[in-house]
Amino acid sequence: MQTISVKTHQHCEMIDITSSISDILSSLGLSEGWITAFVPHTTAAVTINENADPDVLHDLLFRLDQLSPRDLPEFRHAEGNSDAHIKTSLIGSSVTIMVENGRLCLGTWQGIFFCEFDGPRNRKLWIKTNP
Repeated sequence: MQTISVKTHQHCEMIDITSSISDILSSLGLSEGWITAFVPHTTAAVTINENADPDVLHDLLFRLDQLSPRDLPEFRHAEGNSDAHIKTSLIGSSVTIMVENGRLCLGTWQGIFFCEFDGPRNRKLWIKTNP
């Protein structure tokens, strides 16, 4: 298992980690199989989405905030970050990507994103391969 350290800078943000995962893939020399990225945090997530137009990331974060605003008085969780837990559950804690000829099998516009919902923080992303 490999670990990627991610330093986030905003309360909610999406960080393109595609090249970091590709670098790990190259260092391991995996030519075919699967790679899984897993976030071991309850207020952060990982997803695959468009990486060509930054407005897509803006729109995703905007809509997630509409679905689960930060400070609803009805939230009971004492830490005050219920919105982050909800957003994480909606996005998910892992993605699995096929590997072919030593490359991630992503679509033309796809990238892999670390999603911060309770930052800024120092986070981890665990990477595991299956040949």
